[in-house]
Amino acid sequence: MPTAILIDGSFFLKRYRRLVEQGGQDAPAVVADRLMNWALAHLNYHGDKRELYRIFFYDAPPLQKRVHWPVSQKSLDFSKTPEALFRLALFDDLRKRRKLALRLGELADHGGWTLKPDAQKQLLHGNLARDQLLDEHFSYHVMQKGVDMRIGLDIAALAHKRQADQIILMAGDADFVPAAKLARREGIDFILDPMWQPIPAALHEHIDGLRSTCPKRVPRPS
Repeated sequence: MPTAILIDGSFFLKRYRRLVEQGGQDAPAVVADRLMNWALAHLNYHGDKRELYRIFFYDAPPLQKRVHWPVSQKSLDFSKTPEALFRLALFDDLRKRRKLALRLGELADHGGWTLKPDAQKQLLHGNLARDQLLDEHFSYHVMQKGVDMRIGLDIAALAHKRQADQIILMAGDADFVPAAKLARREGIDFILDPMWQPIPAALHEHIDGLRSTCPKRVPRPS
């Protein structure tokens, strides 16, 4: 039976931009190519040749509304921000990839600006006055909705329908633990790929293996 590879998109992009020097400047097609290469490397890990069932990529669409900055009151169109344009182009690229399924959740728009943690610390320590606050000290508060649920449902479906006997999950938090327990009870070999991010020791008891196929650091070509 084949291997299913599930990728938490938000986690992947955060780790990608940390591991790849100036990775935030890479075009969507470059990121998609690396994603595919790192995922498929699990199929030939240390000589263990396996077949691919499917790659699942989970994320939420970027915010695409118009708001006003909290200090300057200038207009901001989120649909035209570099991150929104990148995310949409990446999704379009991934949709065209063979054996890849795009699973999109939603964004919970809380409709407000929040002070960034660094700015809060500066205010509390007296290093920043209220009248010195700038737009850059704030971030717009949104949260992904339904992404973890989709990951859990797909893990359960893969296990109960016996569509794969091995699941690779590229993620970095403990939200997957209940689904991992279910899969392992069904005899699934459950591997976590945290992309070299350390995980709590307690998580080891809920997985069958831990491995990262991406490089620890990808230098920028000179």
